[in-house]
Amino acid sequence: MPKKSLPKIDNDTCIGCSACISACPVSVLEMDGDKAVLKDAAGCTSCGACVDSCPVSAIAMEDRDA
Repeated sequence: MPKKSLPKIDNDTCIGCSACISACPVSVLEMDGDKAVLKDAAGCTSCGACVDSCPVSAIAMEDRDA
């Protein structure tokens, strides 16, 4: 199976500010309670806008099965 670079959100570090959700140009992130989650891995374009927008560095791109 091919790999795709996708955002991985560290729930222990995430402060729930939703900056990543606002920054995502394809709206694949959403809030689940007080934490951000990737809701649509297939729709992610791996642009990294979410990583750049996070004020606490809770998001990193990692290669995962597409």
